[in-house]
Amino acid sequence: MPSQHPEKVGYGHVVESYVTRMYGGLPRYLVLNGGRFLGPRWWHTTRFTRHLIADAAAINDEELEALLGYEWRSRLTAGWLIGVDRRERFRARIGDLLLASEVCYSGGAYCFALARFGTHADAEILTAYLDRYLPRTDLRYDQPSAVGALLRLDAHLGTDHADRFTQPDGLWDRWVQALAHLQDSPRIHSRRTAPLDRPPVRLRQRLDPAVVSAGCAPVVRQRGRTARADRLVPPSHSASAPVWIGYAQPMWA
Repeated sequence: MPSQHPEKVGYGHVVESYVTRMYGGLPRYLVLNGGRFLGPRWWHTTRFTRHLIADAAAINDEELEALLGYEWRSRLTAGWLIGVDRRERFRARIGDLLLASEVCYSGGAYCFALARFGTHADAEILTAYLDRYLPRTDLRYDQPSAVGALLRLDAHLGTDHADRFTQPDGLWDRWVQALAHLQDSPRIHSRRTAPLDRPPVRLRQRLDPAVVSAGCAPVVRQRGRTARADRLVPPSHSASAPVWIGYAQPMWA
């Protein structure tokens, strides 16, 4: 899918209005990507969350399409705004972008949106993504976000879509275990590079916000070439399911 600046479709204001708005010296997209606002100790959490909810309600569909058609920062922000406001009419668009996995970092936001929609159709999209990318042990894209979102949907819908991925010695186990073996391999691919410059290197390890903001806990993820299976699954636990860290219910639930 080609990328184009929102200015070319008459929405040049959307990046400044929704993507790069500053909080505590950080642009919104970096705060969303790092999950800083999910913790109670960040001084700007209340203001940030209030503005995110308001913007999710105020942005129109054309502006969201303009963001989804641009680079990773804009797509990530659009995914969060769509999820917070539960714009289910974007389900197909979000699903196409997730399956294509063209750019870095935005996939977690798509998983968050699908978890927020909360239907069987969303579970089918996540299942299709995992069928395609979980067997690819050489790719570290958004597999943890997708597994977490699918587990959230299973809990909400009373289904068991995630079971065949998380069963012992299943696809999730093999994907996690491959990280330690492939970390020094030239064949290992991190997520695709952004059309513009790369994100700051300080974001090496973070809590994935894909599902924590849908009302459950995030998968712990490790950025960069040093991802380790033992960081995802401690030795005292089975590798048969993602590791969870609890958070309180979000303000927009």
